[in-house]
Amino acid sequence: MAEFFQLILHIDQSLGVWVVEYGAWIYLILAGIIFGETGLVVLPFLPGDSLLFIAGAFGASGLLDPVLLGGILIVAAVLGNTVNYHVGHYIGPKVFARDYRFLDRKALIRTHTFYEQHGGKTIVLSRFLPLFRTFAPFVAGVAGMRWWVFQFYNVLGAVLWIAGLITLGYFFGNVPVIKDHLNTIVLVGVAAAAVPAALGVLWKLLRTRHL
Repeated sequence: MAEFFQLILHIDQSLGVWVVEYGAWIYLILAGIIFGETGLVVLPFLPGDSLLFIAGAFGASGLLDPVLLGGILIVAAVLGNTVNYHVGHYIGPKVFARDYRFLDRKALIRTHTFYEQHGGKTIVLSRFLPLFRTFAPFVAGVAGMRWWVFQFYNVLGAVLWIAGLITLGYFFGNVPVIKDHLNTIVLVGVAAAAVPAALGVLWKLLRTRHL
């Protein structure tokens, strides 16, 4: 367990050790991390973006096969979102089946309508936003987003996210300036992605309250 948290806290250093120590098993280990972050709402803190970028850099170094890695991780990401969707779909109707005072049935209907109109973009874009990518498929399931629509954007988002970050890591992960300041770059990237999204959600909530 201590090694696992070391991977999360010092991923730029620890992943290299894991690649050497576990050999071919590292593909399944990384797939498990991606699946956990996208499929289990209790694990939104796992290092998805930075993990993919650094894994791409190791692909350029020849320690990992970037094509094989990309294929395995795309499958893991698709399965993760699928499990998350099913959990939300299973829980949602049960939660709203009764008239609880603290739950708004109309809110569920509005959410369902939103996902029917904009859910595809939400599923794709959330792939690139930490925390959001963990909860977006769950909310899609709760909202009753149509299965085939969800799966189309689920696969599209997974391909863009996995292939995009592995490719960036492959070509730029070993550039000295980026390699020496990788942790800072990852933190800035996360903040740049998450802060505007959070402000957008806050703005919508404030507007809703005043309507």
